[in-house]
Amino acid sequence: MIDVSEDKNRPGLFWAHMDVGAKRPATMNLAPGTTVYNEQIVTKGRSEFRVWDPYRSKLAAALLRGLEAFAFAPRISVLYLGASSGTTASHVSDLLGLEGRLYCVEFAPRVMRDLVQVCATRKNMIPIMADARYPESYRQIPELVDVLYQDVAQPNQAKILVENAKRFLRSGGTAYVAIKARSIDVAAKPTRIFSREEKTLTQSGFTVVDRFSLDPFSADHVFLSAIYGENL
Repeated sequence: MIDVSEDKNRPGLFWAHMDVGAKRPATMNLAPGTTVYNEQIVTKGRSEFRVWDPYRSKLAAALLRGLEAFAFAPRISVLYLGASSGTTASHVSDLLGLEGRLYCVEFAPRVMRDLVQVCATRKNMIPIMADARYPESYRQIPELVDVLYQDVAQPNQAKILVENAKRFLRSGGTAYVAIKARSIDVAAKPTRIFSREEKTLTQSGFTVVDRFSLDPFSADHVFLSAIYGENL
């Protein structure tokens, strides 16, 4: 039997204690009775929890790797760049609750169709079909957000994050980026790529808090969290 316990330091986050002795992050299902990617469901009392798969979600992998700067919480606003079909975004939706707002930017039409279906069952998720490289194309977002999350496989990941932060992230807000070395330069050494992307962030007003590899969950990935602006 899988037990679920609340993380006392991170609101909305839970831990599923698996039969084999391992643990996985979990979130309380904002849309009970539904799944997004056939994830495991655990019922405890009147609550339903979704076990978060670190092999399908880089944010779940980051939690298992020791993520310290956890800015997700009920009622905040988040801009998610590269939401894909909604796997990780749906767990972020759970964390924010009905009073939060999650703006989901995705460019690929095929996965956008899947994302729209996920958003239909979650009132705090707003799908936006746009290219994250051009934040001026979705300037209809009506507020500065508290968190900016990016998982975009593009050669200039740090620059994309910076340009979106300038428009949408409040000063003192938190940004997360999963940097995929092979999407930036297949020939260069990953360590050199990661160093270059991090330098772009620090030169643009970010202070890096977390920095670690996502192995063994995602190969050739480094996950960064950073605080933006002067209110540190």
